[in-house]
Amino acid sequence: MSLAERIFKGDIRAASRLIRDIDDEMESAKDELKKLYAKTGRAHIVGITGPPGVGKSTLVDKIIEVLRGERKTVGVIVVDPTSPFSGGAILGDRIRMQRHSIDEGVFIHSLATRGHLGGISRSTHDIIKVMDAMGKEVILVETVGVGQDEVAIANAVDTAIVVLIPGLGDDIQAIKAGILEIGDIFVINKCDQEGADRLEQELMIMLETGGRRTDKWQPPIYRTEALREKGIEKLVAGMHLHHNMLHQKGLHQRRERERARFEFLEILKSSLLNKLQQHLSRNGELDRMEEALMKREKDPYTLVEEIIQKILPQ
Repeated sequence: MSLAERIFKGDIRAASRLIRDIDDEMESAKDELKKLYAKTGRAHIVGITGPPGVGKSTLVDKIIEVLRGERKTVGVIVVDPTSPFSGGAILGDRIRMQRHSIDEGVFIHSLATRGHLGGISRSTHDIIKVMDAMGKEVILVETVGVGQDEVAIANAVDTAIVVLIPGLGDDIQAIKAGILEIGDIFVINKCDQEGADRLEQELMIMLETGGRRTDKWQPPIYRTEALREKGIEKLVAGMHLHHNMLHQKGLHQRRERERARFEFLEILKSSLLNKLQQHLSRNGELDRMEEALMKREKDPYTLVEEIIQKILPQ
């Protein structure tokens, strides 16, 4: 059987092998992804994002526990910082979520950002599809924790959870630049710390004055103490509530359409750029353009226009 056929049967080894091939950008992975695509679109994809140090990993660990108590199968993608030496993930998900690694209903995988901005790896979208195709009902995506750059998670998930803690000082400022707009659920973790009330009040004011959302959903604010397992069940109930709302109002299909368009354009841009670079390098055209730029005989804008005219003549 092909990797895709084994993945349909829930084979974790096949899924792990394909995920490794995807992350290594192996050409053979594309053929398997083509076979998987028709069996995707069934999972509830949840993103967990927020500044570093807010306890995202502990929160994910406890969310897994509640979901498993509900007999739901869970996929987890943990996007970690990239090691400057090996290119791999610095932090290991199995260290933080080790107790779930022997559970057949949970599949956890770490990814390195490899310099990709936005809090998630380039391969995250494809790895979500692998977990979806193997039958995981809920897929949790924990971002790397880079503050306001994490808005890219909105293009990958159904429900975006923004996690904050009291006492960061610039926590509210960090989300003004974009994370506020993408949050479907807000979590004040470590809510036993001083400043939790003030943080909740500031969040409520910002949400009320931020303008009406097109989906008319009012993002709830949950208080949790992940280490003490407080507030986790209410948070998971809120995840289900948002998921049900999307389906009841027909918004899930709209989000899926937007996500499909985004992924298609990203793949198109990447493929076209790679092909074009190879073509220009092979013909020596890239060297000639570089020389013309260095001598100031041409400017980069004109050169790009000339290339586009050749590829897409009007």
